[in-house]
Formats: sequence, C-alpha cells, structure tokens
Amino acid sequence: MAERVFVERIGEHVGKEVTIKGWVYNRTGKGKLQFILVRDGTGTIQCVVFRDNVLPEAFEAAKELTQESSLIVTGAVRADERAPGGYELDVTNLQVVQIAGEYPISPKEHGVEFLMDNRHLWIRSSRQHAILRIRAEVIGAIRDWLDSHGFVNMDTPILTPAACEGTTTLFQTDFFGEPAYLSQSGQLYNEANIMAFGRVYCFGPTFRAEKSKTRRHLLEFWMVEPEMAFADLEECMCVEEEMVSYVVQRCLKNRARELEILERDISYLQNVAPPFPRISYDEAIAMLKEKGVPAEWGDDFGAPQETVLGESFDRPVFVHHYPTAIKAFYMEADPVNPDRCLSVDLLAAEGYGEIIGGGQRTASLELLEQRIKEHKLPREAYEWYLDLRRYGSVPHSGFGLGIERTVAWICKIDHVRETIPFPRMLNRMYP
Repeated sequence: MAERVFVERIGEHVGKEVTIKGWVYNRTGKGKLQFILVRDGTGTIQCVVFRDNVLPEAFEAAKELTQESSLIVTGAVRADERAPGGYELDVTNLQVVQIAGEYPISPKEHGVEFLMDNRHLWIRSSRQHAILRIRAEVIGAIRDWLDSHGFVNMDTPILTPAACEGTTTLFQTDFFGEPAYLSQSGQLYNEANIMAFGRVYCFGPTFRAEKSKTRRHLLEFWMVEPEMAFADLEECMCVEEEMVSYVVQRCLKNRARELEILERDISYLQNVAPPFPRISYDEAIAMLKEKGVPAEWGDDFGAPQETVLGESFDRPVFVHHYPTAIKAFYMEADPVNPDRCLSVDLLAAEGYGEIIGGGQRTASLELLEQRIKEHKLPREAYEWYLDLRRYGSVPHSGFGLGIERTVAWICKIDHVRETIPFPRMLNRMYP
C-alpha cells in the first residue's frame, strides 16, 4: 500500500503515489470524471477519479459518495495551480469506509441556535476548522515562549476550598461533605510555586458562574497564568508584550491560510510588536470623557469603555494603576498613593477588550491580612496563602491571559463561542 500522508504535507510528495484517509467535503461528477474534495483534518485536496484509471466498482462507489462520507483514497500527487491548495490527487484506488446520511448542515444560512445544537458537526466547516487550528497555534506558541523563557509548567487544582476573584461567581460542589469550588484561577497556588521555582505558569480551564450573555464571556474558559518571583509591575508588562507579540507573529507565519479563510485583515496584527502603549487609569478616564464615553473615577471598565480605549491604538494597550477598591484583594498598593494599586490590564486593539489581567501581588503579611478582612473572606481558608508572606516573601507579579478572547481578537470574530470546540454559556451545556 502507498504511504499514508497528510494533506498539509502533500507538496512534499509530488509525483509519488500516496494514500489519504479522510471525509468528503464536496463531490461533483461529469461523465467519466468524479471530483471529490477530501479533507483529513490538516487540509483539503481535490481527488480526481477518472473511470479508466480505477476498477469499475471503485468508480461506482465514488459516484455514491455523500457529504461527510469517510473514505480512503490512493493516487499520484500532481501540482495544479487551479486546484484548491495547489495540488490534486489522480486516484488509482478508492475505498469507502462509510456512506454518511443526509448531512444536517447545508450551504444555506442556519441560525446560531441550530449551529450550536449541532456544534459537534459545525466544527467540521472550513471557517470553524480555521478558528480552532488558530486556537491550537496560540496555545502552542504560548507554551513554547514560556518554556523557553525560564517558566516551569505547574498544574494547579481544579477543586479549591476558596475563591480567588470573588465569591459571587463560584460554582460550588460537594467534596465529601465539605464545600468545594471549581477553580476561578490557579494564581494563588502559583504564588506558592514561585517560591520554589522562581518562574512558573499553569494552563487550564477556569470557571466563572457569571450570568452574562455578552459576546466576550463564557462560563468555562481556558487561561494561562504565569507568575514571577522578584518581578515588579514593569517587568510584568514587559513579559506580557513580548509573549503576546510572539504569539501573534507566529500565527501570521504558521496560520496564514486559516487567516485567509477567515478573511482577516492582517495589517492590524502586523503592528503587534513591543513596546505597547502604556496609559494610567486616570489617563484612560480622561480619554474616555474626551470621547464622550460615560466614565467616572472609581468605575471599573466594561465593554463600551474597553472598546473605545482599544480602538484608540494600533496595537494592544496597557491600562495600569486602577483604583485599589475595584481590584482583587491580593493586589499590591501603590506606595505613593495607596488608593491605587499596581494592577494592569491589556486591552486588545480593534475593540476586543481585555485579554490579560494582572499586576504586582502584595508581599506584605499585614496588608494581606487587612485585605482579607476588608473583603470578608474566610481567613482559615487562606492561612496557607498567608504563610507565603511569613516565610521568604518577595516582590512578585503575574497575569492571566484568556485564550478564547485572544483567539477571537486574532481571528476577528464576533463571539467567543466559536473559539472553543464546545462552549459553555448561560443556558448552553449541550452538546
């Protein structure tokens, strides 16, 4: 049997006989010829079945193929600029694995709810396939950058006894008679890990029980969370802009075909390079007021404010030194003005809002104890976290990057539900 190859590597086998295993994306017939577009998960190639080149039963089988039927085809690879992807397969043998029934998703327009009900099939479409390939590239690029810059991957718990971001958005479950919560973040555990390893990151699902229906929110999403010992706010921002720039440029290099399928204007992405502009929260408030957007000092920014700020720059922008009162209990206070904290959000260009939240964590035992009390958090659940300030506390910083929002921005799509294979949203847990 001829060597099995994947479509994305087909150009390396011109003139050779190969085997491709996949599914029918489309089929047309004309007399002695059948043209079958076959996708194998890495790409799509046109397979030309000429009646005189195959056994009669193989040609008859080709004529019966329906959309999404599974098959194995063997043939010679030929370069052809007119063909999708620039190559064709002159078929010499064809084996049907299964004839698919009438496919629910057709070229006609379908409603969002119908497509979400059929998400298990919708991900086979060229557009959804392109988005999810870019997602995989983003995740791989993040890991590669962190691994090559001294960060050690640490897996943090999914079940936790306490909140990280706030108690109102926790999914509670039972842990043998004790209350437990699905993790909002691995940050607190990584603050322990940096005292052993210096630079670490965790990468996994996080859960927020927010009753939100906006295009930027999911109840279950994936987040990468680097933490760094002996790092201040400025170093935190430098790491963020270097990593994000690397991720974007790698997508431009390795996923150009997918971005083309999505009709993405890449000129904005080509601008993504350090340094990113930096504005203070106070400057952001002034900018918003100047543009006629409602914003008062002490307000947290929502989608309207983040959109306007992001659209004001040709690359992502840092907004730093938010009011202490609107940020998490663990943020370090500004030593000059304690009403502000050493926090920073990274807002994507083109109005996609916050893709990273982070900043410098408080190193003071006394201040952390005070904050836990102010936020009315159960101290006993945080005793281990307080220990980190008792035994070798150091200045440290970190951040969390949301994968789905980042992918939505890079792909320039309207809703984060398309950036993960099976999204979990308010009133949506199927399939």
